[in-house]
Amino acid sequence: MFRIQTFNNIAVRGLDRFPRETYEVASGLANPHAIMLRSHNLHSTPVADSVQAVGRAGSGVNNIPVDALSARGVAVFNAPGANANAVKELVVAGMLLASRNLIPAAEYLHALDGSDPEFMKRVEDGKKRFVGFELPGRTLGVIGLGAIGVRIANAARALGMQVVGYDPKITVESAWRLEADVERARTVDAVVSAADVITFHVPLNDHTRNILDATRIRSLKRGAIVINLAREGVVDDAAICSALDEGRIHAFVTDFPTPELVGNPRVIALPHLGASTVESEENCAVMIADQLRDYLENGNVRNAVNLPALALERKGDTRLAIVNRNLPDRVGQISRTLGQKDVNIVHMVNESRGDLAYTLLDVEGEVDAATAEAINSIDGVLRARVL
Repeated sequence: MFRIQTFNNIAVRGLDRFPRETYEVASGLANPHAIMLRSHNLHSTPVADSVQAVGRAGSGVNNIPVDALSARGVAVFNAPGANANAVKELVVAGMLLASRNLIPAAEYLHALDGSDPEFMKRVEDGKKRFVGFELPGRTLGVIGLGAIGVRIANAARALGMQVVGYDPKITVESAWRLEADVERARTVDAVVSAADVITFHVPLNDHTRNILDATRIRSLKRGAIVINLAREGVVDDAAICSALDEGRIHAFVTDFPTPELVGNPRVIALPHLGASTVESEENCAVMIADQLRDYLENGNVRNAVNLPALALERKGDTRLAIVNRNLPDRVGQISRTLGQKDVNIVHMVNESRGDLAYTLLDVEGEVDAATAEAINSIDGVLRARVL
């Protein structure tokens, strides 16, 4: 039996992917083989030595101690693209809300006294106060052209907008999906200076923290709309507030509210709604469940943030899945150890990613406890599993 410990409310459709005959899934399990979570802060939660994998039903992994788990040979998975449509729709909604001044207009109307004889006149006065602008012909800047950014760029083109995007690490798959007339910029600054609306879809790291700071804000077109549904910290909120007060920015749409932002009439602050749709939560849960199952049962890696993508069709009688530090001659030592134990390798594949390497190999016959222990004792091997 594999044991899956859950945190947060995971969509039932995802949990149903674990067969009850071979999986036990619950929130209070001891010594689990894997952890499945959404927003729970795993930095403050002890992770048992039995854990082989952690899966987040979402894209970002800031709430997971990836480096510490990597040092223990624990695979960390996410669900890139599973929430892409939900975020795309929210970005489009944010552009429309901000460009047409819909939030302040609705608040103005709701504050009127319906019994006031001048009610209709005040309604018409509001109509004049909240004149907005249309999106066709405007330029949308997209920072980050992954699964989400590509969908947003294509949706903006369908709305008649010009689109300029930046992503130095765009994948071949994303490039194929991107509309041909989306302009590719060479720098973040080129996007900032061209955009009437700018949206960010990048992880938070040392390279992206405050990627839109006070200096870059001064390069924005006057009256631009800024949207951050990516991560708190990608945009310098203090600099945004100053620019809003100066009238340099028309509106700021954010999924990461602070007291200072919520108090600003030009801010549309949302309570972390980016992936909050039934469909998105189900898609993320299903993707993570399938990835955890394939890793636990077959050792295959899909969408891990710390291990290379690796899949191998099973042959032979027994499979070994080995995580080790990316050092010279580890594969050689593993092969020699198996040879010394008279274990014949049927086929094998090895890939590396940064400081870690991962090996899948199928062998004839069984691998006994002594052989498994010998492989685990090789210097640099972090975790060796017999499947």
